[in-house]
Amino acid sequence: MEEEFYAVIKLISGEEIFSKVCPCEEEDRTILLLDNPVTIETFNVKQMGVSGIKINPWIKYTDDTMFVMNMDRIITISEVTDEDMLFMYNKYLNKKNKKPHLDKKPSERMGYLKSISEARISLEKLYRDF
Repeated sequence: MEEEFYAVIKLISGEEIFSKVCPCEEEDRTILLLDNPVTIETFNVKQMGVSGIKINPWIKYTDDTMFVMNMDRIITISEVTDEDMLFMYNKYLNKKNKKPHLDKKPSERMGYLKSISEARISLEKLYRDF
């Protein structure tokens, strides 16, 4: 395995993806290992006169983070060293990897008033008394 680097990859399909890349020699060919590949869209907000970027996973409906790519699917590859781009990519990864706090119990402050069974009993009692 060679050294990892960040790159923009132009595929023969026309897609452009951004990823951490690790080239690997396998028998008589080179393959790329892509770690958390994403697509990046730029957009302009005309009312505010600003532009921004939107980062999406390359393959949306999977939990896998590593993908193998054959070099015959690639038109060109370019290393990325832009600190702003790397910052945004790492910010996206940090946000993606955060897990919700499932151990936290719901409270009245969060909007939790009763369990379903408690609410059913309370509503049935109100209906009978009416």
